[in-house]
Amino acid sequence: MGTFRRIWPFLPEVGVLILAVWAQLQFRWWLLESAAARRTPWLRRALNLGAVLVIAWLLFGFLSSFPAAYTRLPNSWALYWVRGGALAWAVASIGACILLRFWRSVPKFNTERRGFLRATGNLVVAAPFATVGFGIIQRDNIRVREIDIPIPNLPKDLQGLRLVQLSDIHLSPFLSEKDLARAIEMANDLRAHLALVTGDLITAQGDPLDACLRQLARLRADAGVLGCLGNHEIYARAEAETTWKGARLGLTFLRQQARLLRFGDAALNVAGVDYQRRGRRYLVGAEKLLSPGAVNVLLSHNPDVFDVAARQGYDLTIAGHTHGGQVTVEILHQTLNVARFYTPYVYGLYRKGPSAIWVTRGIGTVGMPARIGAPPEVALLRLCAT
Repeated sequence: MGTFRRIWPFLPEVGVLILAVWAQLQFRWWLLESAAARRTPWLRRALNLGAVLVIAWLLFGFLSSFPAAYTRLPNSWALYWVRGGALAWAVASIGACILLRFWRSVPKFNTERRGFLRATGNLVVAAPFATVGFGIIQRDNIRVREIDIPIPNLPKDLQGLRLVQLSDIHLSPFLSEKDLARAIEMANDLRAHLALVTGDLITAQGDPLDACLRQLARLRADAGVLGCLGNHEIYARAEAETTWKGARLGLTFLRQQARLLRFGDAALNVAGVDYQRRGRRYLVGAEKLLSPGAVNVLLSHNPDVFDVAARQGYDLTIAGHTHGGQVTVEILHQTLNVARFYTPYVYGLYRKGPSAIWVTRGIGTVGMPARIGAPPEVALLRLCAT
């Protein structure tokens, strides 16, 4: 029973792994059906060996992506790309297999056009791999997302207040310091009143935390920089280090703490909590961080806390964590991604009564070095009265 409790949060990843292995076995079977494989014994042996090696690669890629692996495996450029390549191959091969099965089920009435049909089948298989390749190229195409956040009874002196948010940076082999510096410059160009950083500065132990903090210290906002920590600070065992090193650079990471800021005659109370783990009670004691008479804003890396935050009385929750799905496919006006298995709050602005939550896509990537349908962003939030 204890083992199941440890595994059940990762059932979506396990499901993807099962689908990926199924896809490799399907491709192996289809290739073994070919005329060349039927008449060439060594080719059949090569195909069988290749399937075994690819499945072993996928198993390693998925197992090394579980949280425990971030502290037990040596951090290296090679490991990132071996793991990332396995996850990218898994996503592309699942898509290709599903499309090819559908294509093969369509009746082919004109047998004289076998060449055309074969070429079409090749395109069907290639499309998901091309899409993932495009996602790898586009993963650092950072853009600015501006959005108005309606707040009931917002004081006059807070109307138009500009909050710039950076989240899920994951400074690592998948995101360079140069790209982060560019995101910082984009944020500074927005001339915000307050800058917010909502967790996951790095991915694993050995990632360049000092470089990330050094770049974040370049953020410029009237009321300074506040933040909270994410789950990867836990995996990297860097919560305390991030907090004290950040403080030396003028970055305040709120850990079950609040900061009351005044803008004219109005008060903005910004509270921050450490990463709220799934399967545990959310926001225990966070109601004590509320400030009566102020507009109360909660920084929480995990957006799934929103229902509790709304009940406690927070006017606005600002979160990240989901990467907007990172790999998102829209089918019949519905978005499909792994993040939907974890929370209903994947990306954008959501409301519950008078309370709201904003969830950003963030900047970096984790696991697979690609973004599909969920481009990276620097978010600018403007408070406005309802």
